[in-house]
Amino acid sequence: MSPVRRGPGQPIHNRIGVLRVERGMTRAELAGAVGVNPQTIGALERGDHYPSLDLALRICDVFGLPVEAVFSRTPFMPLSTQVYG
Repeated sequence: MSPVRRGPGQPIHNRIGVLRVERGMTRAELAGAVGVNPQTIGALERGDHYPSLDLALRICDVFGLPVEAVFSRTPFMPLSTQVYG
């Protein structure tokens, strides 16, 4: 499944890069786990593309998190702000 090119209307923000690094995964490892190529993971992390619903759910399964913890229509606060106030 191909990701969707981003549009100017309603952006989709994500924490894929932060979660991947936090778990010690490379882009290639995450890509292999969800069945895409590493360039797709890079494009998603940069916000150049948006995932399909299926791909978003597969990514969330790998991280063991609900969709709203990984993807959002509004920018995420830095995790350090949420944890440390």
